[in-house]
Amino acid sequence: MRLRRIAAIILAGLFFYLTLYTWNQRTGHLDSLTGYTGLEFVGLTLKPGKWIAGQFSGFWDRYVYLVGVREQLDEARAEVDQLKLEQADLKERAALATRLESLLSFTPPPAWFKEGGRVIGQRLGPASVLETIMVDKGKVQGVAEDSPVLAPKGLLGRVLRVSPTSCTVLLLTDPNSKIAVRGQKKRFAGILVGQGRGSPLALRYVNVNALLEEGELLVTSGMDKIFPKGLPVARIKSVARAEGSSPTVTAELLADAATMEEITLLRRDADLDEDEEE
Repeated sequence: MRLRRIAAIILAGLFFYLTLYTWNQRTGHLDSLTGYTGLEFVGLTLKPGKWIAGQFSGFWDRYVYLVGVREQLDEARAEVDQLKLEQADLKERAALATRLESLLSFTPPPAWFKEGGRVIGQRLGPASVLETIMVDKGKVQGVAEDSPVLAPKGLLGRVLRVSPTSCTVLLLTDPNSKIAVRGQKKRFAGILVGQGRGSPLALRYVNVNALLEEGELLVTSGMDKIFPKGLPVARIKSVARAEGSSPTVTAELLADAATMEEITLLRRDADLDEDEEE
């Protein structure tokens, strides 16, 4: 029974196919219908692909655009950084020019020569206990021990040790430093002694009746035979008097060695020294 049914279905299918084929041969309606429905199917199939392609193309264009913008921003940042470096360099050169101008404007006393130098070290000596700086000038440039060392605003100290190409400067703030000074206006005399970094200098051996005032400028007296006369050193910071004894006086330096990068060294005229000895 099953084989007959299958055979009947196959025969019916063949008959239906031959009928349609014959009908299509006469009329051509099936070919037209197939072409129309095929195009619609193809169109429906391509539309999602075209939409995806359009979205991908737009995304790619935006990505390329953003990459270009990012590259431009990176270039702009690099240019800004370069300009900042150039600006910092110009500021540093301007500051250097100002400092050098101040040093060059100093006129040394008669029989003295000036020599510019650069600070190359701070706080030297055993365990860094000495208040010193190192300068890049030495015996080759004519620097000798006890040569005065100045900043644009005032005296810093004297040369302690000399090597062929550098020297160590003992600052006025060091407790081992003692310098003979005089009041610029009142003309009192005294010895200015260092008390260590961060502490004011002490003015000692001042006459009991000396006319002392806060703010009085102290200058070198030349009595110690090391510093020329009249160099600015410090200003009186405080005066405390006690009956029957010398006043207690503190002074503040005009120049701060911690901020100095360039200094001026003074050296004597050797010819004039020889004439004085003769």
